[in-house]
Amino acid sequence: MTMQTEKMLSEMVRIKSTVDKMILKDFLPKHSQIPEVDLLYKMLRDYPARPAKGMRALMCVSACKAFGGKEDEVLITAAGIELFQHWILIHDDIEDDSELRRGSPALHKKYDWKLALNAGDALHAIMWGTLLRNREKLSDEKSLKIMDEFFSMVTKTTEGQHIELGWVVRDRWDLNEEDYYNMCVNKTSWYTVIGPMRLGGVVGGADNDSLKLLVAAGEKLGVGFQIHDDILNLSADQSKYGKEIGDDLVEGKRTLMLIRLLSLCTETERRKVESVFRLPRDQRREEAGRVMDLIHKYDTIDYARRTSSRLVSEARAMLGEVKWKHGREAGEAVDCIDAIARFAVERDW
Repeated sequence: MTMQTEKMLSEMVRIKSTVDKMILKDFLPKHSQIPEVDLLYKMLRDYPARPAKGMRALMCVSACKAFGGKEDEVLITAAGIELFQHWILIHDDIEDDSELRRGSPALHKKYDWKLALNAGDALHAIMWGTLLRNREKLSDEKSLKIMDEFFSMVTKTTEGQHIELGWVVRDRWDLNEEDYYNMCVNKTSWYTVIGPMRLGGVVGGADNDSLKLLVAAGEKLGVGFQIHDDILNLSADQSKYGKEIGDDLVEGKRTLMLIRLLSLCTETERRKVESVFRLPRDQRREEAGRVMDLIHKYDTIDYARRTSSRLVSEARAMLGEVKWKHGREAGEAVDCIDAIARFAVERDW
């Protein structure tokens, strides 16, 4: 691990801790005399209290400082990003029927899917209320621009999620790598990289050309991040990863590795793979090993790893063309963004 990466991880912990304290202390309700509402409040605080990376909050804060902004001006926006992450994960876990989230049972497994769905809706509303607090530190014009950026981020993310869910629901297998790339740009790139960087840029005073370049670079970085996350889902240490290993196969997600496999394997093997994903979930879990054997046979994990590294390298080069602010603090923030980009494909969790 390089010194730059160690410094970035330390900064990630600091920012995450700061933002989490704001969320738990200032933005989320704590108790109610009505038992059902008290349970709702407990559920609202569940995912925010679990350990997580906080990469998106750090990306937002770093982008703000890299354009000459101040940290205290962007923390509410960074908290809004974390709240966004929490409620979409609750919904995502319900939609995928995931077992684990951040090392513990998913909220709908811990309680009930109807209660979890409602808690996710409540966090969504709280996210918008949190963003309105930006008017305490920023101009009305800038606060509204931040709200507009969030609208774009939420819209793109839900579109990407709908694409991926649609593939599973409609049992679609006629997919290529471009389909996967386009899905990831919407589902992952916008809320993992593009949104956080642009939001930090808006607070920091970035020009329109720079904001556009953040979209182009963020698309590549976000897809690289998602590919690496898909790889970890098949190969990571579960104690670090925080989700069930191989869950993507059980859920039938069309990852780059699976799409690549289907483009290389024989027709008989293809029919075998498709038949596994048409099984009931419990039986699919038992048969997922057959698919993993083919993934190893055609070495698609290594292919995905090379693709992820290439995309992140291209993204880093594009970020080097952004008109960042000059100065020591801005320079350190730019270095932090670059370290985050490298971390996207080097992490094991």
